[in-house]
Amino acid sequence: MTSDTAAKLRAIPTLSGTSPALDRAALPADPATLFYEWLDGALEASVEEPLAMTLATVDAEGTPDARTLILKDVDDRGWAFAGPRASAKGIQLAAHPAAALNFWWQPLVRAIRVRGPVVEASRADSDADFALRDAAARENADPDGWVLWRLKAEHVEFWQGSSDRKHHRIVYRLVDGIWLRG
Repeated sequence: MTSDTAAKLRAIPTLSGTSPALDRAALPADPATLFYEWLDGALEASVEEPLAMTLATVDAEGTPDARTLILKDVDDRGWAFAGPRASAKGIQLAAHPAAALNFWWQPLVRAIRVRGPVVEASRADSDADFALRDAAARENADPDGWVLWRLKAEHVEFWQGSSDRKHHRIVYRLVDGIWLRG
């Protein structure tokens, strides 16, 4: 990197959104509940594409690989996303069934990170997800190759930026089936 490039990058504003109030004493015991609270806040703030997330997997050589997908659901079965079994993500998840998700909601200076093992949903759930896609999206896709996956969260981090750089991190870890917050 040249000094000109570094100077140009340093001149670009960062953390330019407005963080909502955060009451750490009122945090829920379950990260899915906090996710839905933050999602409601993102919807109220008209954050565009609030369900867009980065899915990170690893390839056969162990090299990280990431792409943007849409979150389908979050419940006690996991954080759901879908795609073709024959895609790079499908092949990578078959070989290494673990992943990480990342949401970035710039206007609120909020990010959410989720990590854990990934399991395939039932064939019926995958078929139901495929059926919910719009007609144009179904047109060139193979319904038999469509898979709904669920990331079984073991680690969920909620991050809220602050202009004074005293950022907030709320970390949930699943230990023996119980969420611990640190």
